[in-house]
Amino acid sequence: MFPIRDHNPSATTPFVVYALIALNAAIFLMQLPHSGSEAALAAFWRDWALYPALVTQGGDYRGILGSMFLHAGWMHIIGNMLFLWIFGDNLEDQMGHLGFLAFYLACGVLAALAHIAASPGSEVPTVGASGAIAGVMGGYLLLFPRAKVDVLVIIVILFKVISIPAWVMLGLWFALQIFGGIGTPAEGGGVAYWAHAGGFLTGLGLTLPVWLRRGATGFWQSTDGRPPHPEAAYAPSSIPIVRRRRR
Repeated sequence: MFPIRDHNPSATTPFVVYALIALNAAIFLMQLPHSGSEAALAAFWRDWALYPALVTQGGDYRGILGSMFLHAGWMHIIGNMLFLWIFGDNLEDQMGHLGFLAFYLACGVLAALAHIAASPGSEVPTVGASGAIAGVMGGYLLLFPRAKVDVLVIIVILFKVISIPAWVMLGLWFALQIFGGIGTPAEGGGVAYWAHAGGFLTGLGLTLPVWLRRGATGFWQSTDGRPPHPEAAYAPSSIPIVRRRRR
């Protein structure tokens, strides 16, 4: 399942979300000339990617913040920016521009610390905004658990867009991070599952004061866990279902 949009329009213009997407895209374009060579890419990342061993053994903390603005490839940045686009505007709407920016950066930093705690001796570079965006997803889950999210379901060659509650999509995503983290060697490479899980839990915790100010469970009761404004309505998906031909 791959989310493509939600039914939760924001009441204000998400300037911080736009700025974060633009900044990530600009840095990625700066990185592109180095992407054809592993050595050149490593040199580009050297000062700003997160190397847990450099933090725990050398006291080099630059990568904790810098790594959340670097990405490993086109699919990496496109996926991260799509998630930020879908879920970030509604949190910026609730937290305000500066509040959301502080929230986003805090989620990214604490997600990086969770990754360091899980793999303190790793020398594998870690890059990506996923930890910060996981925090955005955790905050969204707390405020809008029943908001509709359209996901693209791909089963072999079948494509279908369906609408599901946010708690189903985000809860399943979080469960996959936990299971992935348990099944991945502590010092191995690949996906930083514990950074995702740490960012998600951080987002839940940092959004808690906003939820309490809105009335806590009373906010859920008044909105039924949905957006506190009319949901967006979309025409039925035009993505066709492609069926295998019989011979």
